[in-house]
Formats: sequence, structure tokens, C-alpha cells
Amino acid sequence: MKRLEGKVAVVTGGSRDIGRAVSVKLAKEGAKVCVNYCNNEAKALETLDMIKEVGGEAILFKADVTKADEVAAMFAAAAKAFGGRIDILVNNAGGILGRKTIEEQDEKWFYDLIDLNFKSCWLCTRDVLAYMKDGGSIVNISSQAARDGGGAGSSIYACSKAAVLCHTRAMAKELGPRGVRVNAVCPGMINTYFHDTFTKPEGRAALHRSAPLRREGEAPEVADLVCYLASDESSYITGNGVDINGGCLFS
Repeated sequence: MKRLEGKVAVVTGGSRDIGRAVSVKLAKEGAKVCVNYCNNEAKALETLDMIKEVGGEAILFKADVTKADEVAAMFAAAAKAFGGRIDILVNNAGGILGRKTIEEQDEKWFYDLIDLNFKSCWLCTRDVLAYMKDGGSIVNISSQAARDGGGAGSSIYACSKAAVLCHTRAMAKELGPRGVRVNAVCPGMINTYFHDTFTKPEGRAALHRSAPLRREGEAPEVADLVCYLASDESSYITGNGVDINGGCLFS
């Protein structure tokens, strides 16, 4: 039997990279998946095709998960499509929006990053609970930056991801009596659009030389960890921030 047979999952930011890999993995393991995307419908459709290729079932839903009305509509649609309940939430939507030193940062920059990385997680966690029965699982995508302050120009990104990690622990305490587990994954350098766009090649090369495993991670490796935390195999794990960084940082 597949690990997530009969479960219903919502994955935010599921159109590419880690979100795509998570969506496909959960579907392959038997979950019915609502794949959220914000802008790139073509990429989202590619994710949907990949889910179909592994024999999974999914719908797409366009929503800006920093906006409460769109979040509410997303969960209502997912529940309507898949029997009225949601068992798994993966708060993956987020980003860095570029790198700026503190002198270059303005208030809009600050709030855009907090909204994208933390407000989205807070909104989705709050609203999914109307559909999540006892025993559900929430997995948040934090970052190694939440542990070490991030690389150059990523201070507010790191702070927003640290907020995700703290919220994970708070919700683990609050929702534990309902049997709802809340965990976070803290990826290091993963081979994604994020680093293709915002990390210099020499920085990636330096990691290849210094990391104990001598390489970057891949999105499917993160998806494997998320699937484990979403499944009953991790039934006594909650409030954790699980590192996946090839040994670059221990916590």
C-alpha cells in the first residue's frame, strides 16, 4: 500500500523546483494533491502532467498565498474537489526577491519578504484547520538561512524563514492535542531556480569544495524528506526543524 493512500494534500508554490518535486512525490505515494501556483500557469501544467505520469491525481489552483481571500478560496476548492477534508499541508511558497544590504533595503522590500515567506505560512496554517481533521500533518519549508543568518544580502529572507521555524514550534504545541503534527524542513543549497538566479557560480563552487558530501542537494531529495514528515512513518515527530544540507551546518 502506498504511504499516503487516501490522503488529501495542498502544496503551495507547487509549480517548480522543490514544490513540484513535493507535489509529484506525494501524488506518487497516493495522495490527492492540490497544486498551488501564483503566476506561471505553464510550469504548473507541467507539474500536473508529471503527476499524471506517475499515476497520481491532482488539481491546480491559482492563488497568491499572501492574500487571505485567495487562501480561503484555495482550501475551499481543494476540499470540494477531494471529499471535504485536507490531511496534509506543505507551506512551500516563498523566495528571496534578490539580495540587498541593509543600507539598500526599504520598508516595501521588508514587508514583501515577510509576507511571501512568513505571512503565507501563517495564513495557510490558520485556514487549513477548518478542513484538517485530527491527525493531520503540516510541513513548512524553512531554510538553512534560518539557522545561520543566510548569505550576503539575504538578512530579511533569513529572518522570515526563522519566523517560519519558530511558528512551526508554536503550532506543534498548539495543535498537538488535536493530533496535528507540525514540522519544518531547512534546506541548504539545493539545485533550483533560487540559486541559479541569486547565487553566484563561485559561491556554488565553493560549496562543492567544502561540503562534506561535496555537492548541492536536489529537489527530489527534499521531497523525500517532506513525504516522510507528512506520512504516518513520522507519527511521533513534531515541532522539529529538520536540516537537509549535505553536512554544511549541524544543529
